[in-house]
Amino acid sequence: MTIIYFILILGGIVFIHEFGHFIFAKKAGVYIYEFSIGMGPQIIKWKSKKDETVYSIRLFPIGGFVQMAGEEVEPDENIPENKRMQSKTWLQRISITIAGILFNFLLAIVLIFIVGLINGAATKQTYITSLQESSNAYKAGLRDGYQILQINNRKNNVEMLTLELVTNVKKDINVTYKDLDGNTKTTTIKSDVEEKDGKTQDKYLFALTNKKETGILASIKYAFNKTIEFIEYMFYVILYLITGKLSVTNLSGPVGIFSLVGQTAQAGLLNLVYLMAMISINVGFINFLPLPAFDGGRILFLIIEKIKGSPVNPKVENTIHTIGLGLLMILMIFITYNDILRLFR
Repeated sequence: MTIIYFILILGGIVFIHEFGHFIFAKKAGVYIYEFSIGMGPQIIKWKSKKDETVYSIRLFPIGGFVQMAGEEVEPDENIPENKRMQSKTWLQRISITIAGILFNFLLAIVLIFIVGLINGAATKQTYITSLQESSNAYKAGLRDGYQILQINNRKNNVEMLTLELVTNVKKDINVTYKDLDGNTKTTTIKSDVEEKDGKTQDKYLFALTNKKETGILASIKYAFNKTIEFIEYMFYVILYLITGKLSVTNLSGPVGIFSLVGQTAQAGLLNLVYLMAMISINVGFINFLPLPAFDGGRILFLIIEKIKGSPVNPKVENTIHTIGLGLLMILMIFITYNDILRLFR
């Protein structure tokens, strides 16, 4: 079942992303050679008689692509010029490029809305739960049910508060909270580091939860707020990776996601739906980064074209994307290696 869930989740996210590119390209009149879900050898394919596009499903459900006329360096003379990507307006080309990212975010909003509608919509009010009396948090005066307002001056959403805890191992943390009587106070939780399974862990030993509301309007608000919050969280993850507050070893690839899907499945179907939303935001955000081989890299070249008034040399752009793809593959191998090591710890 974990394999099935993994394929459905990743396949669904990739399909939505590529469908965004596909539908905007079709709308702009770009000729599409192939719409593929998955990578590697084709296992299923069929050709549309209407538009001659090949639709395929490939062996490995870890990616996908829309192959459009005009993306190659040398133009395909068999395709009319007005159906090539280069012949389209700047606005059409950037819309096609950014559509996959937007569709990932829209998918996340819909999935989180469904979770909120069925399971209740979490508010921004964050509370302490499962606080252990042996913890330094308890010794600092915190109790179950206290509302957390800030950790190290970080705003109170669960993702950012958790990230603040993770990136401040071995450091004291400042917590602003509201007690059961409604009094606002600040305390310092002393660091108490322990080694467990070869990892350094800080014994703060408390969990965070949110109050929930019900109803359609509450679920819509929850869906948009949670999507925005997770995008902000992803921004800080990248920032902390650049500044060294987070290690690359904290990242996960397909193997890590597979393991996470298995763990999440045990908690119920709605948790899988929520996980799919988070991964979809992750995919959309990563693709928005202005890096070669990502949609964000192509958007960057389009912005450069707009500023300089002429397209970047296609050979130069393709070379940069090829190098970027090679470096990405090296990073993925490293991440996968770490994921496999974690499975045996």
